[in-house]
Amino acid sequence: MRAVPVPGEGVGSLIAVAWRTRRAAWVRRLRGNAGALIGLGLLLLLAAVAAFGPRLAPADPYRIQVVDKFLPPTLAHPFGTDELGRDLLSRTVVGARISVRVAVTVLAIAGSTGVVLGTISGYKGGVVDEVVMRAADVFFAFPSFLLAMAIVAALGPGITNAILAIGIAWWPRYARLMRGQILSLRETLYVESARALGAGDARVMFRHILPNCLAALFVQATMDAGLAILTTASLSFVGLGATPPMAEWGSMVAQGRTFILTAWWVPIFPGTAIALTVAAFTYLGDGLRDLLDPQLRSRGGV
Repeated sequence: MRAVPVPGEGVGSLIAVAWRTRRAAWVRRLRGNAGALIGLGLLLLLAAVAAFGPRLAPADPYRIQVVDKFLPPTLAHPFGTDELGRDLLSRTVVGARISVRVAVTVLAIAGSTGVVLGTISGYKGGVVDEVVMRAADVFFAFPSFLLAMAIVAALGPGITNAILAIGIAWWPRYARLMRGQILSLRETLYVESARALGAGDARVMFRHILPNCLAALFVQATMDAGLAILTTASLSFVGLGATPPMAEWGSMVAQGRTFILTAWWVPIFPGTAIALTVAAFTYLGDGLRDLLDPQLRSRGGV
């Protein structure tokens, strides 16, 4: 659908009409993607729980009541209690805030480092490109989880060190992504025009090229957000992430795995929270990829 010029209308009005048309097409396509809607709904719920977690928790998540240990799910304790009598619903709710912080911080570390290095590498080429990509190859030579484990082992267990380790291990994937995007755009006509008008390298890279790479970056970040939570939980599970008594989902699963046969609810509920969160980010990432794919947009007539 095209915006038809109307006499007396300025360029700004035409741009506004075109933007409204594009936005309406995005909303239509998003409504037709059930998985993306489910993922978006679950993530909005996660955001609400993370924002108001302490107020939503029915009890103190760190209060020890040994006389109430291993209570099964009841109205008083919908998720039951753990080996120390702590309310599992409260601990799961508070753990949502930790998981959101993990996802945001990991993506900030890996994304900012990878985007800057990948943009410079792809635009400059030559020796700069070789140095950055060979450094990325060194990181890619190791499985990211094992590399994160090695970094945490060197820094010491803890949620902060786990986040830092994952961010360090993941920057090459963003550098490779951005390098590929930059290589496909740096010789385009509008970039050549910007250079001809006297724009410097920094302005061309970060003002003219980078904004056109954000769609791929958003999709990758959405997919990786759930994986960051899962990886942090895995590090906590093996004793290299969050340490007791922190109410982190992976640590809760690790503590409860011993009681899986006698008190199944102790590891099951935090494990289910991890699974739902990872699935939500995956579904939303798939939906964003379909929404922002230029070929799909052209097929839809937008």
